[in-house]
Amino acid sequence: MAEQTAPPVIRDGTPAKPDAAVVRDALGVGVAVGLSGFAFGVTSAGSGLSVLQTCVLSLLVFTGASQFALVGALAAGGNPFTAAAGAFFLGTRNAFYGLRLSQLLAVPKAVRPVAAHWVIDETTAVALAQPSRRAARIGFTVTGLTLYVLWNATTLLGALGAEAIGDTAAWGLDAAGPAVFLALLAPMLKSATERATAGIAVLLGLGLLPVLPAGVPVLAAALAAPAVLWAQGRRAAATAGRDRDSR
Repeated sequence: MAEQTAPPVIRDGTPAKPDAAVVRDALGVGVAVGLSGFAFGVTSAGSGLSVLQTCVLSLLVFTGASQFALVGALAAGGNPFTAAAGAFFLGTRNAFYGLRLSQLLAVPKAVRPVAAHWVIDETTAVALAQPSRRAARIGFTVTGLTLYVLWNATTLLGALGAEAIGDTAAWGLDAAGPAVFLALLAPMLKSATERATAGIAVLLGLGLLPVLPAGVPVLAAALAAPAVLWAQGRRAAATAGRDRDSR
């Protein structure tokens, strides 16, 4: 009888995930979010950008939230430099994703420029949800490739058919990306600390949205983490003080 080997185990003793399951999950996210490029193409064309400008924006920027922030500000009559600054600030979150993914994926130097271009919300969420480095690499690659191809193809179609598609709000296509990301994030909020941090971040982001430039509320929402940690530290110190007084 051939010797049987146990499946590789990593991360809290969780068995390795089959490659087919990782690919299936990654394709689901890539297709669902990639199709929302229609909404960006339509919105961008409606803001006054040409089809070429719209497509170049998707090819080179490739971070949906920043792209929507830019064309949304332009459509509202905002200054192009202010719109670009807001989009830039919103995109800085990808740098923090990259710090975490660089350790998890450990990709060769030759492919790092391509991998860096694909560091976005969805690829990060799929990669971090995997139990092993191999699965994370597969999830990141499949999600990134699927999203990049579909996002750019549907951006072109949306820009070309802006008048035929009509109002993007009526289709709800602009909500596809955030909805998928929230669906991936929700199961990861297991502790009270994580749920409190997420809740405060949502309140900060939504509360500051009407008064701050595009992109800044998202950065301000990052203050939720130190705020929760500070509150926990105060609570722990108070509990320790009561314990000492009771002795």
